[in-house]
Amino acid sequence: MVVTPESVLVIVPAWNEEHNVGTTVREILGTDDRYHVAVIDDGSTDGTAREARMSGATVLSLPFNLGVGGAMRTGFTYALRHGYQRAIQVDADGQHNPADIQSVLAGLDRADISIGARFSDVGDYSVRGPRKWAMRFLASVLSRVAKTQLTDVTSGFRAAGPRAIRQYVRYYPAEYLGDTLDSLVAACHAGLTVTQVPVAMRPRRHGNPSQGPIGSAIYLLRSVFALGLALMRRSRVTAPEELQEAPA
Repeated sequence: MVVTPESVLVIVPAWNEEHNVGTTVREILGTDDRYHVAVIDDGSTDGTAREARMSGATVLSLPFNLGVGGAMRTGFTYALRHGYQRAIQVDADGQHNPADIQSVLAGLDRADISIGARFSDVGDYSVRGPRKWAMRFLASVLSRVAKTQLTDVTSGFRAAGPRAIRQYVRYYPAEYLGDTLDSLVAACHAGLTVTQVPVAMRPRRHGNPSQGPIGSAIYLLRSVFALGLALMRRSRVTAPEELQEAPA
């Protein structure tokens, strides 16, 4: 697999997704020849790694489950070491449409980080109750931190340019919501810029969503707490000039 300036590393964190990951990988690879897929097998106990490898992905297997943050940091480290200038996270469950990858990547023409936003007048994705309140609150706070209007700061469908890849290798927390909230706060404090583009979500192919009514209420409390910690923490951010492109 030859990495060129046009190559894009599509990072797919996966934990026990043997029924979804193969289809996801094949769909991504069939969308654009420039897309290289790295599945981060996050300590799965099923056939996730086997299905991903058979479908054409590079598979990086972690010895135990680290969560999305740990898996993504592994993926960004791989991207940096192999010279990728752009990387994007796509979930293994099929909810992120590979046809939207190019739209999210296009946001990197004007910012270091591009978020595929689910609440931007595209598609019919919606949430209710405590989870909706939490998402609105988080978006309002992060919009001020990023100095731009954001509507979906917990979306995992996001792309990183060269400066963001280097920032994420240095600091990409594994704690609850750290992969979305804390990593974004740290990146903004390091001087990186953020934008968002509208995307439509698809139903999960197999398995059940992780949030029910009680889970949504817990999400509200935990997300506010996580954001508070992210804003107060003296993150190991890097000065903007240290994030310039350099040989890996």
